Amino acid sequence: MTREIHHFVNGETFKGSSGRFGDVFDPNAGEVQARVQLATSDELSRAVEIAKAAQPEWAAVNPQRRARVMYKFKALLEEHMDELAWLLSSEHGKVIADARGDVQRGLEVIEFACGIPHLLKGDYTEGAGPGIDVYSMRQPLGVVAGITPFNFPAMIPMWMFGVAIACGNSFILKPSEKDPSVPVRLAELMKEAGLPDGVLNVVHGDKEAVDAILTHPDIKAVSFVGSSDVAQHVYSTGTAHGKRVQAMGGAKNHGIILPDADMDQVVNDLVGSAYGSAGERCMALPVAVPVGDDTADRLIDKLLPEIEKLQPGASTDPDAAYGPVVSAAHRERVENYIQMGVDEGAELVVDGRGFTLQGHENGFFIGPSLFDKVTPDMKTYNEEIFGPVLQIVRAKDLEEAARLPSEHQYGNGVAIFTRNGLAAREFASKVNVGMVGINVPIPVPVAYHTFGGWKRSAFGDTNQHGPEGVKFFTKIKTVTQRWPSGKVDDQAFVIPTMQ
Repeated sequence: MTREIHHFVNGETFKGSSGRFGDVFDPNAGEVQARVQLATSDELSRAVEIAKAAQPEWAAVNPQRRARVMYKFKALLEEHMDELAWLLSSEHGKVIADARGDVQRGLEVIEFACGIPHLLKGDYTEGAGPGIDVYSMRQPLGVVAGITPFNFPAMIPMWMFGVAIACGNSFILKPSEKDPSVPVRLAELMKEAGLPDGVLNVVHGDKEAVDAILTHPDIKAVSFVGSSDVAQHVYSTGTAHGKRVQAMGGAKNHGIILPDADMDQVVNDLVGSAYGSAGERCMALPVAVPVGDDTADRLIDKLLPEIEKLQPGASTDPDAAYGPVVSAAHRERVENYIQMGVDEGAELVVDGRGFTLQGHENGFFIGPSLFDKVTPDMKTYNEEIFGPVLQIVRAKDLEEAARLPSEHQYGNGVAIFTRNGLAAREFASKVNVGMVGINVPIPVPVAYHTFGGWKRSAFGDTNQHGPEGVKFFTKIKTVTQRWPSGKVDDQAFVIPTMQ
């Protein structure tokens, strides 16, 4: 009998009654390994009611005690790291090393959330007027929600619920139905760490659950990561229903390569960032922009032998460069983009289509692909492929190279490779992109900074995790106080005037 994955509500497994299920595949074998329940809007509402009932008592717990829960959860994550990585890998397909990295980057946000007593401190002004002091405090919003993608089933949920819960909110997590087991396991570990029942709830679902989250009056904020079209829908629908929304979308990150760059480093970084995790990362580096034809030719000469060494393999194979993509539909999508690139006139230097792995012939594998002479008018350049495909766009000078990411519809991340400090400094200052790496191919900020792109890579005014995450999941209350001198009587407080 196929295993069933259920919701986690009020500290326990909740078997929904919708009768609807989604298939959870083993990407290595191409076979269904489990079925995940898909919630109805009524089941989502039940989870919200439970979260709403649990939130006031949790918010009343002082920040230091909330931080202790986060400390215990961090220790449990470290204790269960291998278990989580193997579980994640079995449903997503990324190799174990990448799966451990997925958990580790989420753990680092939990470490940041352990400092919540300091992060929630407000401001105080003594003597703002005659006998008047003014102070502010940060308070939780209430019930908040997160809608997370398949490509980071551990990290991104922890980016969201770690900060939100530490701030005193209760949380509804709607993870991807493609790899739902790790989010449930994280909720179980949060309970083991001492989190009260009802504060963190995991509700699986599809569009019905998403729309229920976006329109439910008791959900005060929604954090989302996914494709840009869906992010725009989430932002517009959520804000139309009075919610605070941060919605992170797609990306097309560029790596600018100047003639003076260390080409060995560039090639090593490009191979890892373009093909690692089968390219299923919004901070992958799928576009290389060498400046000058000589730079481009040297880059390709060094890239080709390294790409030939890349061996996709089963996610449990420690020697595999990367594993399968998440589904058959996604493999078909990526291969369609490769054909589109050929049809558009780009030069397909390495073709990864048709790759099969012995013993895993039905797995969702794609070999690495490389395009040269891609141009900005091509659809394959303008859209996110989200697979193991690297495109080379040649530029004649740095000005042209910098214009490419600045004018692209996406603005998540960009990197520049050079030994020229002045060029790097000017580029970082002026490029129209949210996150910049200088000789760093995947410039994801550390947990105590903040993550967020520009343009169609992000909708909303607040980034994820770090101080911006605390800001997103709290509201400011400002108090102006004056204490009368002498005997206290029933005189009404009069707001001071200029007279």
